[in-house]
Amino acid sequence: MKNHTNLKNRLFVVGQAVPLGIRPVTAVVRRDVWRWGTDNRLPEALAALSRSSTIHRRIINDKADYISGSGLTVDDGSPRTASLLKEANGQGQSLRTVIQRIALDRCLLGNAFLEIVTDPARSFLSLYHQDATRCRLSRDGDHIILHHDWRQYRPTEAVTLPLYPAFAEQADGTLRAVVHYKDYEPMFEHYGVPKYIAGLGASAIVWKTDRWNLSRLDNAFQPSGVMVLDGDTDSEQEAAEIARLAEERFAGKPGQVMFLVKNGIDNDTTRFVPITTASDGDWKSLHDQAVSDIIVAHSWFRTLSGMEYSTGFSADRVRHEYNIALNTLIRVEQQEIIEPIRAVCTDIFHEEARSLAFINRPPFEVKPDYMRVWEARKADGFDYDPDDPSQGLFLSQI
Repeated sequence: MKNHTNLKNRLFVVGQAVPLGIRPVTAVVRRDVWRWGTDNRLPEALAALSRSSTIHRRIINDKADYISGSGLTVDDGSPRTASLLKEANGQGQSLRTVIQRIALDRCLLGNAFLEIVTDPARSFLSLYHQDATRCRLSRDGDHIILHHDWRQYRPTEAVTLPLYPAFAEQADGTLRAVVHYKDYEPMFEHYGVPKYIAGLGASAIVWKTDRWNLSRLDNAFQPSGVMVLDGDTDSEQEAAEIARLAEERFAGKPGQVMFLVKNGIDNDTTRFVPITTASDGDWKSLHDQAVSDIIVAHSWFRTLSGMEYSTGFSADRVRHEYNIALNTLIRVEQQEIIEPIRAVCTDIFHEEARSLAFINRPPFEVKPDYMRVWEARKADGFDYDPDDPSQGLFLSQI
């Protein structure tokens, strides 16, 4: 993938390249798709989980923001590529906005899809993010099929686009293709698997403990139980069965009460039987352990998601963990995202796009804007030259 000399003879699937061959790609016909999950709806399930688990969602959003950086830069020798940075498509989105959504889909689903639009004369280039939950890979492995609702798939309503560098001409005269980003996982050939896959259970635990606490709040922290009243039932066994069912149903929802009517013999036997479960300490420990497991599954850091601020803000720890994340995860993801975009710019614009790169900045400014570049280099222990015009600029001018 790093060598683009043979790019026109290969399908562009980030993580895997397969020969294109001589099969035509302009004809749009019905194609069966590879199921994404056993019911073809795994993306929707993963998206729903992220909207339910607070810590899980925070980590995904933060990772996507860090991976997309503070913007992008390119040399002055590539003016058409530079214009793409400001306006990547007809919707007025910047290239960073498009990449941020690509990064979010990769962090959430392990897959992302970038649509490329141009014309036969290569007079323009537009890049669009496509919602990964709407995309599926065709059985021939050469196309991406887009549909608005995979619960009720209708081939006549689907759009089929080839994988880049093959293009398909559309009714409006444009040429369109798709780049498929996917995280490699053994035994999964057609779709990628998100890095946090081993933490799905921990994410569900956090969601359930939050729901349990919400139930306690809604019921004013009243205990669950069974109110036993004197009355007629067919048998003691029936009453015991009702009590058992009450415990199964209400034990996880504190503050709910089930009324049980049973035979009274001589005295009034009306009483309240509380249903006791794990203590609050056990629930808190379970929640904290699940949070730690989620962070580990994401290969992420606590301070970069604001989880250690309760014990005091440590600028040094944030800076150190950011540098580790930058060199072990962020730049790796950025490289995988930017390489296909460089290839597309070189192909369409006929410009050298190797200089296209991310601008990465720490989560907080550690140097004042009025400091000069040579002063900042001196403070960090690097070589500096006060007489160098480029180092005489203020940091605010960069």
